[in-house]
Amino acid sequence: MQQLSIYLAGPDVFWPDARDAGAAKVSLCAHYGCEGLFPLDSNLDLQQLSPYAAGLEIFRANIGLMQRADLVIANMTPFRGPSMDVGTAFEIGYMAALGKPVWGYTLDGRLYADRVSANGAGVDADGMAIERFDMADNLMLVGAIDDSGGSLFTSPAEHSLEAHLAIFEKVLRSITGRGK
Repeated sequence: MQQLSIYLAGPDVFWPDARDAGAAKVSLCAHYGCEGLFPLDSNLDLQQLSPYAAGLEIFRANIGLMQRADLVIANMTPFRGPSMDVGTAFEIGYMAALGKPVWGYTLDGRLYADRVSANGAGVDADGMAIERFDMADNLMLVGAIDDSGGSLFTSPAEHSLEAHLAIFEKVLRSITGRGK
């Protein structure tokens, strides 16, 4: 059986311990017989580039990793707001467009609508309608996961590296069929 390559999407690259978090996920992938592709492992030399050019170089490197990967596991835990990281949302859409399986997890077990509106109203603070489809995030993201054959795992847990790794490992076990 060929080793699965898994693109590790998520805002983890912004964490203070980003490299340690990525290494831990890559190590778990290896434990389950898979290759983890963490975006910070691209070893890009960005020092001589303008911030704009550096951003494009990172974009292109991540596109290359996604094209190489067999599937994606996306950390969909809310980041800088009630929804997931926007870059991770792009990565989910990109992988879905490539026809590759999309898997995800979130440490916020609440429904998206409940995160946006604390008072249960059908509109947000600006009077905009809130989608109410009993989904953990936007219907396009959950739909991409569902249609690709992947699954979205939810767990109401604190935002710690240990909690992320625990649910990430649940996803890996499901993908590889190696226990509960």
